[in-house]
Order: sequence, then C-alpha cells, then structure tokens
Amino acid sequence: MSTVSIYGIKNCDTMKKAMTWLNAQGIEYTFHDYKKSGIDADTLNQWLAQVNHEDLINRRGTTWRKLSDEEKADVDNSKAVALMMANNSLIKRPVLIKDGSLHLGFKADDYARIFNL
Repeated sequence: MSTVSIYGIKNCDTMKKAMTWLNAQGIEYTFHDYKKSGIDADTLNQWLAQVNHEDLINRRGTTWRKLSDEEKADVDNSKAVALMMANNSLIKRPVLIKDGSLHLGFKADDYARIFNL
C-alpha cells in the first residue's frame, strides 16, 4: 500500500480541490496544514533535492508580491528555505508526496496519472 501525504493550507481553494479529488477516489492520505503545524528546514531541503526552488515557491500569490525587492533578489536554496519557513504561504500548494516522490500543484489529470487511475 502506498503512503500519501498532502501539504498545504486548509482554506486554499486548490487544496480543497485536491483533497476532494483524493476523497472521491477513496485514496487515504495524511494532511499537513502549514498554518497549524508550520514546516521545518529538513522537510524543505528534502523537497529541494527533488524540485527546483523556482518551482516550489509560489510567485503568483500575494505573499510573494508583498516581499521586498531585497527579499526577492538572489534567491538560492538556502534563502528559499528561510523565506518559506518565515512565510509558509510562499510554498506552492498542494505538495503531494506519494511513496517519497514529490508532486506540485493540482490538476485532476495529473493526479489520475500519479495514482494510475
């Protein structure tokens, strides 16, 4: 049996769509809410071993736009981790982990492919 975890913010519309899809397919998962539980550097560094920080940071949201130009400049993995820990809304949502493999965002077709449905 595969292990599935989904990370995000409960009130995010994209999160709601992803969890609704998982529930409709009868897929069991654990949910990690950044707002309640935060996120640690080790987890973020594990994710950055699989994806580029450019993909993991949500640059379309208001949290990114509210950062100063200095904060947005010269982002590398180390700075990305610090920014995401301080502003967990910067992390693209959802982050889906299935059997250790990381997937960003939600599209029903992509999830169907991930779960071989």
